Amino acid sequence: MTERPLKIFVVEDNEWYNRLLVHTLSLNPDYEVESFLNAHDFLLALNKAPDVVTLDYRLPDMNGIDILKRIKNENDDIHVILVSEQDDIQVVVELLKEGAYDYIVKSNDVKERLLNTIANIRKGLNLKKEISTLRKEIQKKYSFQNTIVGNSEATKNIFDLIDKATRTNISVIINGETGTGKELVAKAIHYNSNRSAKTFVAVNVAAIPSELIESELFGHEKGAFTGASFQRIGKFEEAHGGTLFLDEVAEMELSLQAKLLRALQEKEITRVGSNKAISTDCRIIVATNKNLLEESRNGKFRQDLYYRLLGLPIELPPLRDRGNDILILAKHFIQLFCNENGLALKTLSNGASNKLLRYNFPGNIRELKSIIELAVTLADTQEIDTNNIMLNPPNSVPDLLYDGLSLREFDLRVVNSYLQKYNNNTKLVAEKLDISVATIYRMLKEGKEG
Repeated sequence: MTERPLKIFVVEDNEWYNRLLVHTLSLNPDYEVESFLNAHDFLLALNKAPDVVTLDYRLPDMNGIDILKRIKNENDDIHVILVSEQDDIQVVVELLKEGAYDYIVKSNDVKERLLNTIANIRKGLNLKKEISTLRKEIQKKYSFQNTIVGNSEATKNIFDLIDKATRTNISVIINGETGTGKELVAKAIHYNSNRSAKTFVAVNVAAIPSELIESELFGHEKGAFTGASFQRIGKFEEAHGGTLFLDEVAEMELSLQAKLLRALQEKEITRVGSNKAISTDCRIIVATNKNLLEESRNGKFRQDLYYRLLGLPIELPPLRDRGNDILILAKHFIQLFCNENGLALKTLSNGASNKLLRYNFPGNIRELKSIIELAVTLADTQEIDTNNIMLNPPNSVPDLLYDGLSLREFDLRVVNSYLQKYNNNTKLVAEKLDISVATIYRMLKEGKEG
């Protein structure tokens, strides 16, 4: 896509210097330049929303400070570059405080400095556009429909709860077995809320050693403990304005639960090794595979923290209770995996579908995704059959052998799977399997003859 020209207004009352600047800038075909000799005409045209304004400090009808304030009041996104003979440092400092992007004194190198400054502005605008595009893509990725796939009543209920959660900043507890998609739901809430422009920060409480979790959440000062060789901000500060997701929160030790409760109540944290309180503003979403109320009654989770976190509870059902959603998800994962690996779209046979529906899925959605990716890789045809559905991945090789395959047939199936995975790149497959290209061709030939 061709990017639009950068719109630049030149405001300079000296006609000769005005033409010089216009000529210099117009040499770049990506710059669309318009010039003005006074503040009055320029301000009338300000609604055209230029990207950049080069502004003389001394104009016959208005001074630079007043014009700069008018520009920033009208449109703060306009980048203003002061180009003037004025070299009073106090004036320069005041202009920069009022929002000027740069200040260039008229001299022999003014053209070079101006072009470099505008080039930097262009880079910044392109980066801002890329970030905006990326943010829209992320929001689309984490739309409800892309996050939670299925049409069961349980799924529709989750949609409804996510929708309610996005409308306010209420804290959320997501409960469900491992692999049910708790973090995906948290991201869906964040990226569809009014905090979507800010950061989503995820912390797996159980994965961090107990002696480091406080520093991870609240940060630390240099020298706060052995090994703290620099200052570090914690996850609360990192998530300021956005969302902090605490996964497996039930695994947090009681001593730290008290500090977390205080941070939530006071909306401020204190870094390890500091006495200074730092205000924080982040939405809290927690997840657990345990019953927090039961944990609090058993003294394993602070009751006051439980009620502080309670907010909106979202219960994610295990995959085995979602009926036909299993097949909908399976087809979704087939499409994703085929697209990512450049494969023709595959389908499930009736036998494969029934095998999936009968399975208990202790690993839930995460397990289903792994099973489907393996099935797509193993399938020799466009249809995934029962033998390709390996429901016990650790024992997948014995399951494959029980199919009555000879050793040669088994080897051939492995080679065909790799060829399909790596788009028939025999050299790459040979490297992966540590065999020669000639061996692959021989096996394929024998397979056809057999």
